[in-house]
Amino acid sequence: MPDGALVATRDAPVGGQAVLEGVMMRGVRTWAVAVRAPEGAIEVTTEQVVPWAGRARILRWPVIRGVVALAESLKVGFRALGISANVQLAAEDGEEEEIGGFAWGMTIVFSLALAVLLFFVIPVGLTSLFKEQLGSAVLFWLVEGIVRTAIFIGYIVLISRLRDLRRVFEYHGAEHKTISCYEAEDELVPARAALYSRLHPRCGTSFLLIVMVLAIFVFAPIGLPAWYWLLISRILGVPLIAGLSYEVIKWAGRNRDRRWVRALMWPGLMLQNLTTREPDEEQLEVAIAALDAVLEVERPEDNAGLEPIDIVA
Repeated sequence: MPDGALVATRDAPVGGQAVLEGVMMRGVRTWAVAVRAPEGAIEVTTEQVVPWAGRARILRWPVIRGVVALAESLKVGFRALGISANVQLAAEDGEEEEIGGFAWGMTIVFSLALAVLLFFVIPVGLTSLFKEQLGSAVLFWLVEGIVRTAIFIGYIVLISRLRDLRRVFEYHGAEHKTISCYEAEDELVPARAALYSRLHPRCGTSFLLIVMVLAIFVFAPIGLPAWYWLLISRILGVPLIAGLSYEVIKWAGRNRDRRWVRALMWPGLMLQNLTTREPDEEQLEVAIAALDAVLEVERPEDNAGLEPIDIVA
């Protein structure tokens, strides 16, 4: 995600993502991915990007800025995942062997299509089977929302039980602890980062739960049109729901000290108990290496006059 030399200050939070045996950290205009190679060394890759929101004022409007930020985050996230995968592949094969851009492009398309199918198309399809019995639009979108949220939670529970993902979840916890340590202006060392919670209000898990709940209210005004309009609305409505959810998590992150805000975000935080695990010191060391790489490039004084960018953690 990077381009110039800007810094993620405490007022412009950093965000991150767990990858294969590593962590990606992003600031305002810089991102870095640190990966623990099989031989034990930490390999760090830093890149820069021009934030898309800076290209036109309309891209900084509420809701639209959320869609833009999430699209940009997806691009960086898959790039970081590709780097981490290539580090592991190179170690196994003993030679530089990279996954091609076409392969990653198809992976992105398939992942997005699967998400829309699983969390939007299937719920409305299942609920439509009982459309006549439900009898009212209110009951329809309420039941659909419950089905959608149940599928999402079931999916989270299922993947949390996969042994192969356990280390990814540990790195996810390391990412959260490191970000919280940084935001508290504490010393960025494993011993200090370990003291912080592995749950974070700007987590992508919380964001997705907000998406599931907000979808109920976004689709409610549509009522009960023909099945094909229901299907089309669920697909076309995804960007709007994502943009609204971004605004909610942005607001919650800035007001997390308020008791009633913490109560609203509590379900998402509890869900993070499934998608994060307690990291060890070596995993925290990797997360800190990624954040340090960002902070080496981005300087607080370079952010003067810039609108803070909130990034999902």
